[in-house]
Amino acid sequence: MDKLINKKCVPCEGWMKPLTKEQFEKHLPEVPDWAVIEDKKIEKDFKFKDFKEAMTFVNKVGAIAEEENHHPDINLHNWNKVKITLSTHAIKGLSDNDFILAAKIDLLTV
Repeated sequence: MDKLINKKCVPCEGWMKPLTKEQFEKHLPEVPDWAVIEDKKIEKDFKFKDFKEAMTFVNKVGAIAEEENHHPDINLHNWNKVKITLSTHAIKGLSDNDFILAAKIDLLTV
């Protein structure tokens, strides 16, 4: 099985169906700290030592999102915390792209 970090996001069309619970649960071991919300999105909270470090992280996430052409919701709050939420808006649910991007985002904090 190919690891998520080795995959590329692919354009997702509106006619595609979101992943079923059985399908997305197979990805969870590779993104263990991401929480599944209502079987439609995944999210994770990150905490940094200061605002500058949080902003650096946000900018790196933005660069990966642009490269993958899959864009998360990013919420910088409380000066040093960032919440990333991933969902595939075109299909109103989860796709492989969400998990691919989550795995690549996790690499930023290693």
